[in-house]
Amino acid sequence: MRLAYLLALALPLAACDSAADKSGAGAGGKAEAKAETTIAAGLGNDASTFAKAVKAAGLDTTLTGPGPYTVLVPVDGAFAKLPAGALDGLMTPETRPQLTKLLTNHVLSGAILSEDIAKAIEKEGGKTQLMTVGGAALTATRDGDAIVLTDPAGAKARVTAADSRHSNGIVHKIDTVLTPA
Repeated sequence: MRLAYLLALALPLAACDSAADKSGAGAGGKAEAKAETTIAAGLGNDASTFAKAVKAAGLDTTLTGPGPYTVLVPVDGAFAKLPAGALDGLMTPETRPQLTKLLTNHVLSGAILSEDIAKAIEKEGGKTQLMTVGGAALTATRDGDAIVLTDPAGAKARVTAADSRHSNGIVHKIDTVLTPA
């Protein structure tokens, strides 16, 4: 999928990278100092399933591009929660459009820190909407100090590690795969 296509799908989303949070620490987790690597290059061992899916969908090229993006990366344990064979069924050339739709529902336009999401939740009375480049509206709420994202199908993903900075955006790791409507 081309960068222009992803950006065309994205709805404008105001994102601020506050000077007060240059340390990288935000609500929900400690940031990693990886600003010299791209999102695609920095997915890491606990997100190897997501990295393989990104490559199978052809989105690895996009996630090495200039961005900025915010990627909600399901850790490997999140994929283990899917029904048996569901991911394998999506990793074929014939189902690439469905895999791409699933993955783009984990990508937001702009660099959005967890602090920004938390402030928006507070400002909007306990929940806020985040639009993915795949066209899904995710509802962000708080559960104590944790940010919880609910997809259109009602699945809830908790941000387990936030604000990993990369040269082309931000990664927040989540514990559940978000699905399109």
